[in-house]
Amino acid sequence: MADGCDPCCTRGLPGYTPGMKTAISVPDVVFREAEQLARRLHKSRSQLYSEAVAEYLARHDADDVTAAMDRVCDALDTRLEPDLAAAARRTLERSEW
Repeated sequence: MADGCDPCCTRGLPGYTPGMKTAISVPDVVFREAEQLARRLHKSRSQLYSEAVAEYLARHDADDVTAAMDRVCDALDTRLEPDLAAAARRTLERSEW
């Protein structure tokens, strides 16, 4: 196959998830809690870890975070009250850059 996975080795195996395999080390307490969560959510360990990493990556994508913050600022009135803007300006003028 094009993705490098031999279908002969995986055909008929229950719970097999196609994709890259990797080994990681996690603290025992994290492993136990992850196992409990996977059972509670009726998910495989692979599915739980894969979803967790995907969520982590999405939350740490700088462009996505910036775009989300821009959407919030566009939806809100982020202008300062005139008195507060004047006070901020005076503070900045006195600050050494």
